[in-house]
Amino acid sequence: MTYDRLVCANCAAPVSEGRCPVCRASRERLQQQAGIFGQLNPAMLVALVIVLVALAAVLRQTVA
Repeated sequence: MTYDRLVCANCAAPVSEGRCPVCRASRERLQQQAGIFGQLNPAMLVALVIVLVALAAVLRQTVA
């Protein structure tokens, strides 16, 4: 989940804006937890899956 869509329960502002200390702490925690896949949007993840499936199909044909 990306923090740009989250709303802070403390100040009712988007967490990505970091208006209050709770927002800033949550934003920092989410940024630290986000690994390589945390920065990919859903369209990029779908494209990555399609490429991996196509690569697997090509490798399967060359082995058989």
